[in-house]
Parts: sequence; C-alpha cells; structure tokens
Amino acid sequence: MSEPKRIAVTGAAGQICYSMLFRIANGDIYGPDQPVSLQLLEITPALGLLEAVKMELDDCAFPLLHDVVCTDDPKVALTDVDAALFVGAKPRGPGMERKDLISDNGKIFSSLGQILNEVGSPECKVVVVGNPANTNAYILKANAPNINPRNITALTRLDHNRAISQLAAKTDAKVSDITKMVIWGNHSTTQVPDITWATVDGKAATDLVDTAWAHDTFIPTVAKRGAAVIDARGSSSAASAANGVVDHMASWVQGTPDGDWVSMAVPSDGSYGIEEGLIYSFPVTCKDGDYTIIDDLTVTDAMKEKMLASQAELHEERDTVKDLLS
Repeated sequence: MSEPKRIAVTGAAGQICYSMLFRIANGDIYGPDQPVSLQLLEITPALGLLEAVKMELDDCAFPLLHDVVCTDDPKVALTDVDAALFVGAKPRGPGMERKDLISDNGKIFSSLGQILNEVGSPECKVVVVGNPANTNAYILKANAPNINPRNITALTRLDHNRAISQLAAKTDAKVSDITKMVIWGNHSTTQVPDITWATVDGKAATDLVDTAWAHDTFIPTVAKRGAAVIDARGSSSAASAANGVVDHMASWVQGTPDGDWVSMAVPSDGSYGIEEGLIYSFPVTCKDGDYTIIDDLTVTDAMKEKMLASQAELHEERDTVKDLLS
C-alpha cells in the first residue's frame, strides 16, 4: 500500500464528524486501497470526548486507518496534511444576528488560515463546512496565500444532494436516475438550485415538472431544508452534512462520472459574470484530483437575477469581515 494520506478535521468531536470520521477511516474518500491518517482538532474542553471518538475508531479496526492524532493545537492538526476538513465553527445562538456569526467565525477562520499557511502543504485540499461556509472559505483563502487558492472550497454538495432527492421524489424516480443538477451561489437561503440541465433517467427534468414547481416550490424547499430539519429534530442536519463532505471530497479525489457533474463552492474564475476569486457554487467536473467549472451553460435572465442576488449576499458578508482579509 502507498503512504497514508493525512487528513485534518476540525471540530472533530462534534455531531457532523461523529457521522463522518468512520466513513473516512473506511476509505470512502480516497478509495479502498489508500491508507489514511486522521489529525483531529478540538477545543481543549472537548479533548476527553475526542479521545472517546478515537477509542471507537480504534475499536472498529479499520484496515486503512494508519493512525489517529487528537490535539487542541491547530499547528499539530494542520501540519503537512493532504486534506483539511474545516467543520468546527461557532453555532448561531439566541439573539445573534447573521452578521454577528460571520464576525465571530471570521476571526476563527482568519487564525486557522494563517496557521495552515505556515504549516500546511501548498497543495492541500480544503473544504470549509462551518457556516457561513463560503465566506469562511474566502477568509481562510485570504489568510493562506501559500496554499493553492484553487484548493480552498466550501460545501454545497449537501444542497446538491438535497436537490437531487427533491427532484427524484417529485418525478417518482430513483436518485441514481438524476444527473446534471446545479447549485449556484452561496450556501444560504439565497442559493439557486437549478434543474435546467438535469435529466431523470435520460429525460429532461424540465419536461417532467412544471415551471411553477421548479421556481416556487423546489428552490425554496432545497434552500430552506436545513431549517426544516432543525424544526423537525431540534438540532441541525449533522448526518447529511457529513455525507455531503464525504461526497464532495470523494468526487474531487476520485473524479465525477462521465456525462455528469457535481456542485462545489470554489473560487470563481469569472464565469457567468461572478466576481473572480469569490467562493461561489458552480457545476464542476472532477478528474485526476482537480476540478473544472462548467462554463458554457446558457442561463435564463430569471435565473441570472437569482445568481447575482446570491453574489450580492456574498459581497455583503465580505464587507462585514473586511478587516480579516489580509
């Protein structure tokens, strides 16, 4: 077997990671022949809980799991990693405005970016999960100039998967029948789920559902799904978020199927009039450990208006944390 891939995970004792770490150790990101080492970061008060997670990882006896490091030191967790999964972030509390959350988490990701810049591998693959994910990734990118900026991404695969599920249910199809779903923009309620190019068992999705459903039901259902889960279970969607992270990384590392694409929030290359460098969700294909934005789709005026509204929200978030952008 080859040398282990080193994977840093922040907030590693949290609920998302509890659903995710065992899948990573089982080879769900890098495949069945690639050993992995986990470098797990938590705040000091949670180290006891993190040690319990390590005990369970040990007890699973995963053949691919080379070793597990538990630490409260970001420099230890982020040193020489091949991938960094930034899951930990301050949750939104009672009475907090979104701008307060952005400011508080922005300081965390500014610091983590500086440390990753110091000790991380320049080609480290990064996915930011902690919200607001796109803007936290933008802050991290600004503070980590030594890291390949293309490799700093945010999670919208959860939204992509939610959208596939909703379309499959509407058309009485299997999720495996759905291809070419798109999530544009920010991982927030301004995101733009788009079925314009989606197919259902080879048939155009737009021929199977009416326009009113696609715009008035589908988009808000996907965009507000996280809030619906919180209302139903009293806490956030940890398991599906964990699955989205694994899917995001597995597609990036192992590639996307021929004839299909996935949604990733990546630094914009200027496609579709989105400001270059902004962390924005696009449809992408992945091959050989890299991704390519699908840049030749014809977008309707109505959809473009929604896409620009999501960009405007990202501009507002960036303005809130402008003092953290080095």
